[in-house]
Amino acid sequence: MHDVAGKVVLITGASSGIGAALADEFAAQGATLILAARRLTLLNDIAQRLRANGTIVHTYACDVTQDQSLQSLIADLERQHIPLDIVVANAGFGVVGNVDRLSLADYQRQFDTNVFGVIRTAQAALPLLKRSRGVLAIVGSVVGHVAQPGASPYAMSKFAVRAFADSLRAESASEGVAVTLLSPGVVESNLRRVDNQGVLHPDAREPFPKWLRMPAARAAQQMVRAIARRKPEQIITLHAKFAVWMSRYVPGLLRLVLRRGLRARPMVNK
Repeated sequence: MHDVAGKVVLITGASSGIGAALADEFAAQGATLILAARRLTLLNDIAQRLRANGTIVHTYACDVTQDQSLQSLIADLERQHIPLDIVVANAGFGVVGNVDRLSLADYQRQFDTNVFGVIRTAQAALPLLKRSRGVLAIVGSVVGHVAQPGASPYAMSKFAVRAFADSLRAESASEGVAVTLLSPGVVESNLRRVDNQGVLHPDAREPFPKWLRMPAARAAQQMVRAIARRKPEQIITLHAKFAVWMSRYVPGLLRLVLRRGLRARPMVNK
């Protein structure tokens, strides 16, 4: 692919954070956008801004936890004879807290969005991607490689997403569909301001220092480049790459670092 100009791109969870940054980057490179999220008002604000710069944008209220929501979106695109070249399964949030403070429902809620939401997106979009021999991009996380203490639901969901991407990549290659797993570290977003019920708290304190957080626009540039090149995986941020390297080559040292980090700053979403 190597060039996304003229391509039609569907992004889930596009109303803020990485999803909104991806919309900006794809628009800057000349793509047509299909933006989907639960918060249609925010999507329409983004769409209005992008349309003012000449981008073709369609918006859909969409909840990836609902079986029919994505199917209805895809059916509407087919009725309008709109193809799909790239689909970015980005919708997600993080459930955190120590295991003894969490309920089974917390884990189920996490998987319904982060894992089953990705599966719903893939199953709905694959028929169109097979026609275009396009790309399915899945937004994972560095915690899909390195499980963070105090965040087992989130880490488990991202490990599952990584396994799903690996399996689907092999299955779909013969039909011309590439699967790109995007594994960011700490990126500027609202992810850490969303509580365990999926409710956004805009004024919540950011737990990571500014020097560690990559701007969402910069992360989006790296993601779009990886998608255009149909890369199997792109690990984003230097600290994420270092953490994955440690998990492979010095796992004992990594476990020690994580234990000390947990004592210094427990990851509990209150």
